[in-house]
Amino acid sequence: MTTPALLPLSGRRIPPLSLGTSSFPHHRATLRLSEKFILLLILSAFITLCFGAFFFLPDSSKHKRFDLGLEDVLIPHVDTGKGGARIRDVTEGLSRIIRPSDYYPIEEEERLRNKIRADHEKALEEAKEKLKKSRDEIRAEIQTEKNKVAQEMKKKDSKPLPPVPIPNLVGINSEDPTDQDIREKRDKIKEMMKHAWDNYRQYGWGHNELKPIARKGHSTNIFGNSQMGATIVDALDTLYIMGLHDEFRQGQDWIDKNLDFSVNSEVSVFEVNIRFIGGLLAAYYLSGQEVFKIKAVQLAGKLLPAFNTPTGIPWAMVNLKSGVGRNWGWASAGSSILAEFGTLHMEFVHLSYLTGDPVYYNKVMHIRKLLQKMDRPNGLYPNYLNPRTGRWGQHHTSVGGLGDSFYEYLLKAWLMSDKMDTEARKMYDDAIEAIERHLIRKSNGGLTFIGEWKNGHLERKMGHLTCFAGGMFALGADGSRDDKAGHYLQLGAEIAHTCHESYDRTTLKLGPEAFKFDGGLEAAAVRQNEKYYILRPEVIETYWYMWRFTHDPKYRQWGWEAAQAIDKYCRVSGGFSGVKDVYSSSPAYDDVQQSFFLAETLKYLYLLFSNDDLLPLDNWVFNTEAHPLPVLHLANTTLSGNPAYR
Repeated sequence: MTTPALLPLSGRRIPPLSLGTSSFPHHRATLRLSEKFILLLILSAFITLCFGAFFFLPDSSKHKRFDLGLEDVLIPHVDTGKGGARIRDVTEGLSRIIRPSDYYPIEEEERLRNKIRADHEKALEEAKEKLKKSRDEIRAEIQTEKNKVAQEMKKKDSKPLPPVPIPNLVGINSEDPTDQDIREKRDKIKEMMKHAWDNYRQYGWGHNELKPIARKGHSTNIFGNSQMGATIVDALDTLYIMGLHDEFRQGQDWIDKNLDFSVNSEVSVFEVNIRFIGGLLAAYYLSGQEVFKIKAVQLAGKLLPAFNTPTGIPWAMVNLKSGVGRNWGWASAGSSILAEFGTLHMEFVHLSYLTGDPVYYNKVMHIRKLLQKMDRPNGLYPNYLNPRTGRWGQHHTSVGGLGDSFYEYLLKAWLMSDKMDTEARKMYDDAIEAIERHLIRKSNGGLTFIGEWKNGHLERKMGHLTCFAGGMFALGADGSRDDKAGHYLQLGAEIAHTCHESYDRTTLKLGPEAFKFDGGLEAAAVRQNEKYYILRPEVIETYWYMWRFTHDPKYRQWGWEAAQAIDKYCRVSGGFSGVKDVYSSSPAYDDVQQSFFLAETLKYLYLLFSNDDLLPLDNWVFNTEAHPLPVLHLANTTLSGNPAYR
């Protein structure tokens, strides 16, 4: 699940350095001054300065020391006698006080003078030779130098990480389903993935996302102003799982050569963590390619400054270059958002495991300890927390946007720890009990829904994002308190049914962004700005979890209905696009192929029509962007010896 950013961010551009043409009138019409020549001129000036320095500045480490105060050298002397004030000639004084022969023998002085003169003349000759070359030749040389510097930096950043044993990776590959109908449906999902990827490869390569109708790159403020290839990173594990290894290698090659985090760009900590770090870690575990682990660790280091707040609750955004953080302008009283700072645990624990550095683990555990100390109104976690004061913002609780994945990660922290993190499980159980008491209701028509709590009032509205909760309840059923596994599995089934109804009651058979349960209105959107579908995965995610735990064929049938609707109404020649009104028979497109469509929606559909031994849930835990990370079994890792877990 992803929490969409609502407001655009602003960025500043630094204008390129420009030189006035009057400085070099003979060349202004034919050739711009090259960057290399500018550097050479600066070097010449520096050498000249050094020339003077050798003769006029003392070297106290090798030669005799003059015990002169600054006033003896630089401050004019004043004579207050009858002749009136008289100022000594400073220049004359300096020449008497400091003489080159005091520091260097005459022969050494002459040798240095000749060397500096020769270096100076050599630099000027090089500059003259540069000016004789064509513009293209100069540009080529400059680019070559830049490439050399980039390669050196890359080597420096790519230093090997300490070796750690890889967890027992089960179910990376699986046999094809024996049922021909299921196999054909899975092949169709794979073809949809190829269509989405190939068009991104052709029209949006390197951009964060694709505009499939305009056939060009697209980006949103969650990724800042840089081309970071979000779709490439997000799609990698889906490509690998589907056996699209040529496409996987295309993505790996781009990441190896082009993915750079040293950019002046302000990004969402939450989105970059779940999509980039989660995607890179999953690609590493699936393929074993070190480049993904190295890139994940590099990026994680860029996110750490976001935690430099009075409370340790991270800012929503951070500039990857400067490390400056801030929160969304629309968030309550400058607050951080529960679903954002609460959805870091899985990735950060794996970072500490892979690096042996406890800093990542400590950051997320600090957040947990702080939350445990705070009062919670009615046992509910509000969606807003001020990182300066450590106080809750507006008392708004939601299992959809702004809150959703916080609860998911409490459960998954327990699962990923091989069910050893009982503290996380307790927090999850407490939260779910409060949610069931205060937020879960049945509509007049008998549909179970999860509302939103706002300042003591229950809003009878459920978002598409909230539909992930059906799968969460099923996933957490085993191990629940008071032997209520059957209850939570049934609750998951009821949520899945409600969300299916939100799809089935539209013209396109695709669910709206939000739907209400007021009076006679059941699972339907009211406002125009809630009728859109942007290729979201949450409903299909719940279908897949329910299929894994029950094998009820209706979940595969519902998933196939959704896949057909996406292929019919969202597919365009240049990829897949969201639609603006699921109740219209001829909807307008939003012209965005979201990266999570490839990471989540198509992956969950593919898994829905695959055998259970592909990424079994006893061995893998999926992050909130559907990137699978292995369970860290104590029996087959050095987890207990890792300082992050002591």
